[in-house]
Amino acid sequence: MKLAVVGATGMVGNVMLQVLAERKLAVDEYLFVASERSVGKEIQFNNKSYKVIGLDDAVNDQPDIAILSAGGNTSREWAPKFAAVGAIVIDNSSAWRMDKTKKLIVPEINAEELTGEDKIIANPNCSTIQMVLALLPLHVHYGIKRLVISTYQSVSGTGVKAIEQMNNERTGKSGEMAYPYPIDMNCLPHGGDFQEDGYTTEEQKLVDETRKIFGEEDIAITATVVRVPVSGGHSEAINVELKKAFNLDEVTQLLSKTSGVKVQDNPDVNLYPMPLYAKGKDDVFVGRIRRDFSQPNTLNMWVVSDNLRKGAATNAVQIAAYVIGKGLALRVV
Repeated sequence: MKLAVVGATGMVGNVMLQVLAERKLAVDEYLFVASERSVGKEIQFNNKSYKVIGLDDAVNDQPDIAILSAGGNTSREWAPKFAAVGAIVIDNSSAWRMDKTKKLIVPEINAEELTGEDKIIANPNCSTIQMVLALLPLHVHYGIKRLVISTYQSVSGTGVKAIEQMNNERTGKSGEMAYPYPIDMNCLPHGGDFQEDGYTTEEQKLVDETRKIFGEEDIAITATVVRVPVSGGHSEAINVELKKAFNLDEVTQLLSKTSGVKVQDNPDVNLYPMPLYAKGKDDVFVGRIRRDFSQPNTLNMWVVSDNLRKGAATNAVQIAAYVIGKGLALRVV
């Protein structure tokens, strides 16, 4: 079993290597791949040194699985090339998420939809992954009618340049700006690019991807995405209108039993999820679970997760583990 990590020297790529080392997949050989400017650099992984190779060499090596974390343009060009030599591609970019011929996978929700015919698999947006995992038991038991979402997203979701901007502002340095305004001591209601309808592409992803993952086109969804001066971890305030009446204790129990979800909800001792403590962990943390008294069958919840782990790297590695475990990447000789 040969696995390639494309974008291995990037922010998500570095976290990917950590997750792969922790999870110990049944992989015999790793290929670490990056752009030409990084080719030849050495990467330390599992107490071994690996030289970074380029995309052409990686395709020629015919990996069984290729995890791509190198941006949408790279994925659109290279995912089909890896697939053409027999690799199963797990793509972290937005390139294939809404392609009707590609599956959008959160393993705890819909991994069983995958077959050996799925050569390009899409990894959802980070803010979508944590939200749908927390909403899964509610969707299954009560049905979701409407979602009103406000996100508080870490600058790490924008990339290294954004973290550098925030750190420069905190230390009084001048430098390149990832955002049109300062981010330290500020909040920007601007994630992605603005569309003609006034919403941003990050907000649209929450709408489109949630409907696709749950297979429910009639869920009413509206979102506001905000960038906040946090170095890691996305937070979301979610108002959920359900199709059926619910009991709050039952909701908490259902969430507590959901794989990948941890409930932190005890106001008496100020226990609630925060990005400071979610950073570096794979779980999706849920708290502030309370009834919305303004209308029937509606509740509020607060959801936090590390956007670079479960929101990107961990979810992709979980997909790879499923593909390997089910024998979907085995080549016919």
